[in-house]
Amino acid sequence: MTRGEDKKTHAELTEVDEAELPEGDVLVDVKYSTLNYKDGLAITGKGPVVRSFPMIPGVDFAGVVAESDHSEFKAGDAVISTGWGLGEERWGGYAERARVQGDWLVPLPKGMTLAQAMTIGTAGFTAMLCVMRLNALGLKPDSGPVVVTGASGGVGSVAVSLLAGRGYQVSAMTGRVEEEGYLKDLGASEVIDRTGYSEPGKPLQKGIWAGAVDTVGGQILANILASTQQDGIVAACGLAASMDLPTTVAPFILRNVTLAGVESVYTPRALRLQAWENLARELDAEALERISHTVGLTQVIPAASDILAGKVRGRMIVDIAA
Repeated sequence: MTRGEDKKTHAELTEVDEAELPEGDVLVDVKYSTLNYKDGLAITGKGPVVRSFPMIPGVDFAGVVAESDHSEFKAGDAVISTGWGLGEERWGGYAERARVQGDWLVPLPKGMTLAQAMTIGTAGFTAMLCVMRLNALGLKPDSGPVVVTGASGGVGSVAVSLLAGRGYQVSAMTGRVEEEGYLKDLGASEVIDRTGYSEPGKPLQKGIWAGAVDTVGGQILANILASTQQDGIVAACGLAASMDLPTTVAPFILRNVTLAGVESVYTPRALRLQAWENLARELDAEALERISHTVGLTQVIPAASDILAGKVRGRMIVDIAA
């Protein structure tokens, strides 16, 4: 990716000399990456994601260590990388090789394939962090119903599956109600059209939700907060609809609602390892297959516009060799 004098971003598939890769103590043969919403913003230039040019996008990858000067990794180790500025400040996963700091890598969990790791990817990792945050703050399956917004997307699909697997009653909110069958297969008890939550509502509404995972922000998040029960907890991790939050203090001071932010780029290593251990245990191969499809590296650029338009269901894996 480059940016011209007109400040417009230009993305193309091209060759780069390996010697140009950034400094790092581990060189990885990348096998798979993914297409996330943030990647779509970067490739299309529709969001200020990329902070340095030229840039190889791709905020995550899974691959095999080719060379290592890091004490925890050796050649042949299967590894995962998410966050740490990849595809934003530092060259990312849409390449055959990546050089990174070993402290940014986690080992591939036992029993998980590289392709499955990227079926999960940054989106699934973020979803698990949301679920872990809700649990840490006291939300339990018997607390009441939980809603997931943007449920047809990458984070949302994994969140629905994880929460349902843990015994929660999950409502899946989406702008694509035609995906009802897909979402119920993931474990949703009902599918809700987001239209009813997209317009301004009362500062405090009927308390419905004991908890929520919100991936969209904006007016939808404001209405979720307003309709959260006493002592309810909302984990917010995305802005697919808007970065704005047109709400009031009413849910917080009248119902003791907690709005918990979830950030996945600079997550501490110990929490990363725990999240991946949980993902390996809780997401089976069949569930991963239901939420994913694979494209080749040559298809990423046109697919970037599709993910921003909400046309991508679940997770899109990028096979670097294809």
